[in-house]
Amino acid sequence: MASSSPFEAVADGLRVALRVTPKASRNAVTGTADTVDAKGEGKRVLKMAVTAVPENGKANEAVIKLLSKAWKLPKTSLTVVAGATDRNKILHVAGDPAALLARLSPLIDDVGSEGGE
Repeated sequence: MASSSPFEAVADGLRVALRVTPKASRNAVTGTADTVDAKGEGKRVLKMAVTAVPENGKANEAVIKLLSKAWKLPKTSLTVVAGATDRNKILHVAGDPAALLARLSPLIDDVGSEGGE
């Protein structure tokens, strides 16, 4: 069964499952989606589009810049910890997991699951 949130609490913050589309027409969080990972387990991911090209970490930088602005967090608290060269990424958000979940979960809910404007 798929998790209902792309967030996973860890000891020093949150892990966020992302699916990034590079070379998009605009930078935006486009919604959430259910995916199946390599183990065949369903999970929820946060879908994003960035205008940057997937070269030399430019798309990863754009992801961090977009999310730090949207979530009002310092860029230094966001780190791509897996999938640096893949469209499926895991982002680590440093901080108190409970406080981050309470703050970020409503922002995800606002986006909606279909990414409509």
